[in-house]
Amino acid sequence: MAATLYRDYNSYLREIFGCRVQKISLDAGLSCPNRDGTVGKSGCIYCNDRGSGTGTAPLASIREQIRSGKERLARRYKAKKFIAYFQSFSNTHAPLPRLASLYGEALEDPDVVGLSIGTRPDCVGDDVLGLLARIGESRLIWLELGLQSAKELTLELIGRRHSGAAFTDAVRRARARNISICAHVILGLPGENLDDMLETARFLARQDIQAVKIHLLYVVKGTALHEMFERGAYSCLSRENYAEAAAEFLALLPPKCIIQRLTGDPHPEELVAPAWALDKRKNLDAVRTYMEQNELYQGKRWLPDFTGEKCR
Repeated sequence: MAATLYRDYNSYLREIFGCRVQKISLDAGLSCPNRDGTVGKSGCIYCNDRGSGTGTAPLASIREQIRSGKERLARRYKAKKFIAYFQSFSNTHAPLPRLASLYGEALEDPDVVGLSIGTRPDCVGDDVLGLLARIGESRLIWLELGLQSAKELTLELIGRRHSGAAFTDAVRRARARNISICAHVILGLPGENLDDMLETARFLARQDIQAVKIHLLYVVKGTALHEMFERGAYSCLSRENYAEAAAEFLALLPPKCIIQRLTGDPHPEELVAPAWALDKRKNLDAVRTYMEQNELYQGKRWLPDFTGEKCR
């Protein structure tokens, strides 16, 4: 997709490191407070027992996952540097010594230039933020917080068991320690129309965040969403509707906000619907085409006089 349409993540990383940088997705064998009984036991409706993550066997050490990930990504993308992405489940949901050990193991490799830590906004204690801030003094640090929607009714419906206020609080405390935030959102959630999705964009534009990941909601086998889909209680977005929603979402975000993702990458063996979700190139092209046809670009409809400039 043309770089002029939005601020893409690969270009941002190349600006910093001067070479191709790729994320290595990791499974640290952790759980989630929405699964282990801390806040709930059923998880979010779209999440399966792999945590909507990598599917990497957690029996493999972080060191081994880094080694194999480097080999694969260097071969495919000619990448020279890497970010260790703790993806599966909630990667701040463990005692601090264990987290410090896991993060430290990933950073042992000299080609790993930073960490991305995926987690929930209600699962980020000040002790963890202190650890991340210390790592951030010498390495790139991203805290990836799953918001999914700014609509409280939607958060309740999808079983998130946290509020928008929890996200705002986590962002405030992390930014006080100069930790960069990437917000995760999902387009096509049950009960949401285009206006609801764009209200989430407006919500994010008011937050002190530095990046956004936009995901498509797809149906995965063995989830509560799968059951809803089977009984006709949920319908997936079409590719055309997703392209419209993603493009209009981008237009509301500040131009400095880094777009780390514009769609999802479902596992083919797990995907129930929509089938078009598997063709990432066509999906990105659909977003680009919509933006070009409607003369849109990231930030076109952003209102800095209303929000103050965020996404620094």
